[in-house]
Amino acid sequence: MEIFYVLGALVLTAVTVMIIYNGIIGRFNSVKRAWSNVIVHARQKNKILPHLEVVISQYEDFEKGVLVKITQLRAALNELDDSNVNNQTLRSAEHKAQALVSSLKLTSEDYPELKASPLFKAIMAEISEQQENVGAAIRIYNQNVEIFNTGIQTFPNSIINNLLNKKEEIALFTDSEAQSEFEFSPNID
Repeated sequence: MEIFYVLGALVLTAVTVMIIYNGIIGRFNSVKRAWSNVIVHARQKNKILPHLEVVISQYEDFEKGVLVKITQLRAALNELDDSNVNNQTLRSAEHKAQALVSSLKLTSEDYPELKASPLFKAIMAEISEQQENVGAAIRIYNQNVEIFNTGIQTFPNSIINNLLNKKEEIALFTDSEAQSEFEFSPNID
């Protein structure tokens, strides 16, 4: 009968070790997955930025062209004064005005995305949302790190970790720039 108690104690010990070992591995994998999610969200945000750059570049090109035409029109209009009005200067000013209006219409038709206020706002909203997703993923990552670190520090998990897993504590995500905004620093090190 004693052998059954010994075998029962050994089986119970083995099952406990296995549960703790697997728990450490599971928590470690949760941390890895959480960090991968941070990277995925940051990647998504970074994929949106080139689209914003394209829209801004198109606006810059459009505005430069319009500015040149407006400057030319203004110069032509400045040539018109009461004493020096002739058909040639009037025709030149009219031609430049028509070119400007025509250019504005063609640009608007050729580049509907330049009707950008809604597009620009949508891209900025998407970037803002992605940034919030990155922040949420970092919070989830830090939560998983806390759970993992607690799991390898508590008894008897620490013994099993030191003997079998040999996993080290994982650092929490920190931001030195954000931390520098606070005068208070908790004594948690």
